[in-house]
Amino acid sequence: MFKPNNNHNQQTLSDSTQWMDKRIREKLEKSWAPIFYEHVFSKIDEEPFAVLYGTTGKPNFPVNILLSLEYIKHMKDSSDLELLDSFYFDYLVNYAVGIKTLGEMNLAERTLYYFRERVYRYCLENPEQERLLFDQFINLLHHFAQLAGISLEEQRTDTTYFMSNIKKAGRISLAYDVLTKAVKAIPESQRTDALIKVLEPNFKTDVLYRAKAQEADSKLALLLNLCQEALSVLEKQRPGSDEVRLVRRFLDEQATTNEESGKWVPKPKQEISSTSLQSAYDEDATYRKKGNVGHSGYTLELSETCDKNNPFQLITDYDVNPNNISDVEILEGRLETIKENTGCTDMYVDGGFHSEGVHQTAKEKEIEIHLTNMSGTEPTKKLPVSEFDIDETTNVINKCPGGYIPTRAGVRKGQTSAHFPHEACDNCEYNNQCYSKKQSKDCVVRITLKAVNVSRERDKMKANRKENTSKRAAIEGTNSALKRTGLDKLDVRGKAKSTVVCGLKVTAQNIKRVIKCLQGGYKPKNSKIPSDGIPVPVFS
Repeated sequence: MFKPNNNHNQQTLSDSTQWMDKRIREKLEKSWAPIFYEHVFSKIDEEPFAVLYGTTGKPNFPVNILLSLEYIKHMKDSSDLELLDSFYFDYLVNYAVGIKTLGEMNLAERTLYYFRERVYRYCLENPEQERLLFDQFINLLHHFAQLAGISLEEQRTDTTYFMSNIKKAGRISLAYDVLTKAVKAIPESQRTDALIKVLEPNFKTDVLYRAKAQEADSKLALLLNLCQEALSVLEKQRPGSDEVRLVRRFLDEQATTNEESGKWVPKPKQEISSTSLQSAYDEDATYRKKGNVGHSGYTLELSETCDKNNPFQLITDYDVNPNNISDVEILEGRLETIKENTGCTDMYVDGGFHSEGVHQTAKEKEIEIHLTNMSGTEPTKKLPVSEFDIDETTNVINKCPGGYIPTRAGVRKGQTSAHFPHEACDNCEYNNQCYSKKQSKDCVVRITLKAVNVSRERDKMKANRKENTSKRAAIEGTNSALKRTGLDKLDVRGKAKSTVVCGLKVTAQNIKRVIKCLQGGYKPKNSKIPSDGIPVPVFS
């Protein structure tokens, strides 16, 4: 049964701060714990988590304590055992979660795991409503921004790859994992002689470690045909099971049948899709190759503030996607959410995010995109489109680079066109570089509107390259900070669990920055955060 926790608002006679030495109490007040208690723990809204519990039975362990402990775990990059020890014996942790007497509450290890399981399952079963942790992140973001006087209008965005708790496996290793998972799902009495041998230690050694390079295809073919044999048994014993679905998917993606022998043979590597199965234990992970390095797992999108007048910057948005989705598609899908939650007006990104769709979506949401560079190459043979005098509003060509005014001009079918007399183009110094084409009556210049828009973006980027690069570059530090606290390879599998853990890590990163600021760790950039670290309220 769900019950909100308000006990921390009531001071008790056993409160340890009542009998502390004055000097020790002063040290406590200057520590991170009171800041966390006031600006994180006390701001957690427990009501949305009521959906995780029933309406009858024993009351739940306080959600605000459990969620706060998750934040502290990722702030300190602690293991679960270290976190529990801190809860039992560390007074700062107890104070931070509203417990003023050490040893007042017991927390079983299973209680922590059950809470995570409830959150994971809810997010998995309600993909359109998985905002339990994201809404807490946004609520804390707004509180932190108001507390420290941080502007949310200027932001920067980047993506970074990470792995779930899977191994980097080749096709043979993956085939072996799928096969063993399928065989273990078959009752012992129903396993064929060939499938019984699969679980013997010597089989794994022979297939994975003693195989020569020239034997790779034959070993893979052996495993594929054993997968088919296991599938035939499973379909009779456990039709519709997860193992049946897994083996079917693996065979469809990795193999094809030989028409003459009827045996399964491996597909060529180039025919394997990036969406193909990467692990027998994480079906959501995908593959992407960047440069010469292959990545299996997911992509984390991050946005954060970048106003130079802010005392420090806050992460404003996060989203987890399969790593084979382009940066363009990710940003295009997040702009509406970012605008709705933060009121962003300017977004600084690198060239990987440049596309007509991104600029169009940003324009609709009244967000200006600032690029540090652009993908593709600049045209070199023709005159730059920017050399033409083109009306910013109508896209009509007013004048050519040679200074000639067109006899007529207009926009039609995604192109802007202008007509010039023969003598004007024949005598023009830019004749060999121009877009002009000679016709019977006159010469015509046709330029696609896409080329016009790209040219404008390129000119804007060049004019502001230094500032754009300066404002965007620091987000790489945020990516690095998150990876140093475990983002590079998570301890969980699947997109739902990965999203939950990423959300906790991102929120913890914001909390660490706020604590550092309020303890005087940042050089003040405005009068709202004095040098003594004590915040001046910016709200009335």
